[in-house]
Amino acid sequence: MTGTKTKVRAIQLPGTYFEWVRRHPLKSIQTDADLDAAQAVLDELLRQDLDEGGLAYLDALSDLVGVYEREHHAVPPLPPHELLVYLLSERGLSQADLVRRTGIAKATVSDLATGKRAFTVEQMHRVAKVFGVPATVFLPVAGRVND
Repeated sequence: MTGTKTKVRAIQLPGTYFEWVRRHPLKSIQTDADLDAAQAVLDELLRQDLDEGGLAYLDALSDLVGVYEREHHAVPPLPPHELLVYLLSERGLSQADLVRRTGIAKATVSDLATGKRAFTVEQMHRVAKVFGVPATVFLPVAGRVND
């Protein structure tokens, strides 16, 4: 029997990825306490200027948080502005906190929270990253895509 060996290409990540993994290992989130710990790490990551390794870790941890939250804390189907207010309240964040974390102008965040302004695609992604949810949750309810 002849066989061919398949070469597996190792993914090269900067050492910062593994530094984050050592600080907070990437594993399934099983409890709300695990979720709180993961969210604290996400909050710390979002306050930093991350390199490729940090961004890869942020992406992976956000996925784990998203899976747990979809299974245990389903986000109610709300209009985008009401959902934003709900998420801010649930996380104990102010609009000013969101301005700092997203770089979106204060007046724009206020208009998004009151429904005076619709989210742009870029804003959906920035805000979704803060909360660890899919950006599509900020689409108008009629246009929302199930993730």
